[in-house]
Amino acid sequence: MAALAGVGIKTVSRVINNEANVSAPMRERVQHAVVALNFQPNQGAGALRRINQRTGTLGLLLDAVDNPFSAAVNRAVESVAAARGTAVFAASFHDDPAVERSLIDAFARRRVDGLVLTTISPDHGYLRSEQEQGTPIVFIDRPPVGLAADAVLTDNYEASATATRHLLEHGHRRIAHLADELAISTSRERRRAFADGMAAGTDGDERTGDRQPLHVDDLTSQARAEAAVRELMALAEPPTAIFASQNLITVGALRALHDLGLQHEVALVGFDDLLLADLVDPAVTVIAQDPIQMGTLAAERVFARLDGDTSPASTLVVPSQLVVRGSGEIRPPGGLG
Repeated sequence: MAALAGVGIKTVSRVINNEANVSAPMRERVQHAVVALNFQPNQGAGALRRINQRTGTLGLLLDAVDNPFSAAVNRAVESVAAARGTAVFAASFHDDPAVERSLIDAFARRRVDGLVLTTISPDHGYLRSEQEQGTPIVFIDRPPVGLAADAVLTDNYEASATATRHLLEHGHRRIAHLADELAISTSRERRRAFADGMAAGTDGDERTGDRQPLHVDDLTSQARAEAAVRELMALAEPPTAIFASQNLITVGALRALHDLGLQHEVALVGFDDLLLADLVDPAVTVIAQDPIQMGTLAAERVFARLDGDTSPASTLVVPSQLVVRGSGEIRPPGGLG
């Protein structure tokens, strides 16, 4: 805010707190910046955070705390925070940008010491005022846009390319990609990798014209994923393999295949590991992210900033892993996909 108004931080503090000794032109510039940045003062405190006025709390925003991936991130952040005598306020925004901003405003009013955020907004510039007040912000799973901030991510493109290549290498050519909401950056990256992988094929693959990608987008629940797979399997030329690019979508696909009796005929690779994935028949091949490591690194980054780290914003990429269990290795009928 100080930079936008072209004044010093102390001047901003005086205006926000309605103190004297600020000229009318300077006061007007700060007030314009307040409106432009949609600034809201922290509850029960001055606008500017002082290093010795910590609340011993972090704000953690997740798409849905009941999602196994998010729950693992939550546990990891809480573990790091507990070791530092800090409590974690966790909230779900269910991929609604309005709810996202409302919850972050609530965190700010409660003067949390730092923020760990999964978001869906296309531009995060609205968080700049929080940064200027000294609140460390670390994005997790989805990268920041329009804001220089730390992030802890998976290489979604490379992970999805690996899944697609795995199915192609096992002989499949009619492959369906089941996607989460395309408003989500990770969903778009996974879909792009699948499309690129299908177009490129594999080394020595000369059957370019035989590759038939099928896309089903914006699957927001297990039920919708299950229904989508039933529709795909009813096609005149159904897919011989499925890449389900989110854990709850994988569960829906798995239910449909088992109900249809096709679990041993249609290959399946999921994104994110699943509880009991190794106990179903066939066991589920997945691209496994490491949410515990991601949550740990994100929380550690917040505390490093609170401890005085002023280095430029950085992005940490946590590797994913293809876990081969059986479902992704089923070959198409007659060896042809």
